[in-house]
Amino acid sequence: MRRIGVVTTSRADYGIYRPLLRGILAQPDMELALIVAGMHLCPQFGMTVGEIEAEGLPIAARVETLLPDDSALGMAASLGLGVSRLAPVLDQLRPQLLLVLGDRFEMFAAACAAVPLKLPLVHLHGGELTLGAMDDAFRHAMTKLSHLHLVSTEAYARRVRQMGEEPWRVTVCGALGLVNLEGLELLGRSALEVRLGLVLQPKPLLVTFHPVTLEASDALSQAGELLAALEGTERPLVFSLPNADAGGVALGRRLRDFVASRPGAVICDNLGTQAYFSLMAISAAMVGNSSSGIIEAPTFKLPVVNIGSRQEGRLKAANVIDVACRRGEISRGLERACSPAFRQGLADLVNPYWQPDPVGAILDRLQEVDLGPGLISKRFQDLTPQEDRR
Repeated sequence: MRRIGVVTTSRADYGIYRPLLRGILAQPDMELALIVAGMHLCPQFGMTVGEIEAEGLPIAARVETLLPDDSALGMAASLGLGVSRLAPVLDQLRPQLLLVLGDRFEMFAAACAAVPLKLPLVHLHGGELTLGAMDDAFRHAMTKLSHLHLVSTEAYARRVRQMGEEPWRVTVCGALGLVNLEGLELLGRSALEVRLGLVLQPKPLLVTFHPVTLEASDALSQAGELLAALEGTERPLVFSLPNADAGGVALGRRLRDFVASRPGAVICDNLGTQAYFSLMAISAAMVGNSSSGIIEAPTFKLPVVNIGSRQEGRLKAANVIDVACRRGEISRGLERACSPAFRQGLADLVNPYWQPDPVGAILDRLQEVDLGPGLISKRFQDLTPQEDRR
């Protein structure tokens, strides 16, 4: 019986993990040890641990890792707190494989706690770039701390190998979160209107905007540019709450103030997977700087106005319109995104992050990997002379 530890720190990574968690529970030779931390346990982020409980998933441990301070210093202190509080939990649970996902600082804390305990780390979504965020550094650091890499595309697999990781450790499995879209019963417009308390005609804009952590001091001025551009639209606006990044609390207050003064707008602490994807299915466009606009939105052929540098460096499909964080550029991007011609041009769009059966590929890797000392003992894979000259 293999005990598979999974660390979840937010609604975002939990939504991605969901099909894999159910896959692990269905395996007779696997035991799930789900560790819930970070934003899940914070009232200001909707206490999303309740969503996990409502779905009946067993929780092995709850670990509060976030301090009520979203400054850069507070973020660093939360990172340290996460390491100190997660380490004894991991030592007690002793999973044979520990899964971490993405690039969040809370997830990095879990990876740091696992290393001195000699727990084999499995990292999902490595090799990607988000050049406008310090999360980029956390992701690449987790790659070097980890022992297996489950990446979404071959391009990202090459980048992980370029970082010195041995090829046998790297598996291309596609974007796990896309599995959530298979067979998902989407809510119709009327059901969404009841849930949101908002009339969604004409088609709404879905707004998901987070602080750019390398530009955290500019978060409010950047939000001002976005909101100025949105003032010019008559479409309903549905905002999701920003992440727990430096500047996130002040940004959330700014968005709430805008919504309070603007008819036809709402902000949601936690939309949940079903409602969020249902909004993608009926919206005219998405605007902001979320990875969901890059990874999931192409499946819906949803136009996305991607603002600023937060997602710079990611592989993007033709549905994404990149604009600078200036109100004029955002307005022009929205006009283009909402035009019938642009939407019609996406009719044959294929999501570059899609692969068949990501859950099966991941479960196979978790089951077959040798848990002997060769897994923990890593060797740096140098580039060949030919590769080095490229």
